[in-house]
Amino acid sequence: MKASKLIWKNGEMVPWAEATVHVMAHGLQYGTTVFEGIRCYATHQGSAIFRLKAHLRRFVESAKAYRMILPYKFEELAAACRRVIVDNELSSAYIRPIAYRGYGSIAVDPQGKCPIDMAIAAFEFGAYLGSNAVSQGIDACVTSWHRLTSATNPVLAKAGGHYANAFLIAAEAHANGFGEGLAVTAQGHIAEASASNVFLVREGILFTPPLSSTILGGITRDTVFQLARTLDLRIEEQVLPREWLYSCDELFLTGTAAEITPIRSVDHIPVGDGQVGPVTQSIQRAFFGLFDGQTADRWGWLDWVQ
Repeated sequence: MKASKLIWKNGEMVPWAEATVHVMAHGLQYGTTVFEGIRCYATHQGSAIFRLKAHLRRFVESAKAYRMILPYKFEELAAACRRVIVDNELSSAYIRPIAYRGYGSIAVDPQGKCPIDMAIAAFEFGAYLGSNAVSQGIDACVTSWHRLTSATNPVLAKAGGHYANAFLIAAEAHANGFGEGLAVTAQGHIAEASASNVFLVREGILFTPPLSSTILGGITRDTVFQLARTLDLRIEEQVLPREWLYSCDELFLTGTAAEITPIRSVDHIPVGDGQVGPVTQSIQRAFFGLFDGQTADRWGWLDWVQ
């Protein structure tokens, strides 16, 4: 991670190295944090934050699920996201808003004794899964770890504590030489990767697991739904058997960090012919075209920094 100059913290811009947290903060002790990952792109018309409103809406909803009352209004948070880009003189960046229960109580439920602290960082960020991942694809595996369920955690919330599960999925995959790990539900159905959603292609039809398959409702996932319709691609949201990972024609991941990343093999079994497929390529062109003018932003997804 390349440090920027400033971080927005509790309403003020502070030097990067001074944006600190007490070691006894509740969020550090128990994972009571919610956060977002947002990209700002250097487009042909200037810097634009991609789907800022959708990300902040999920951020607010995640906080509500964890009984957090955020101390700043929606528009104040949006303005702060733009400010960290401008004040750090960034043209493209990864933006990380986070809200967490701060210092005040060691009790699991602090009953209001811990403040809700907030910070928003922005920093330079490249390809999440490797410099050639988007163009050439990655090798993935199905890990031994299942995804959390809605009976244990509000899985539609993007909460820090949930990512202990994501860490185990990714760490097992990396330890075994794979670029990313895939997880299944407790019933053995396809869920998602450690920090991205999954799409597969069979006979020209796009398939993806439903929200009920214990996945995060990704913003990029929703973007693919919208783009697929403009490309006249049929898309089905349904429970998917694990076996389809081995028999599908194409497979790719979506996420703010992953963007649109193809998977070329699962458990050493090639996906299709092991190359990036035509449907995946069409989705990639439409997605990245939003930032170079090749795809019209008919949805108003680009939030201009200035």
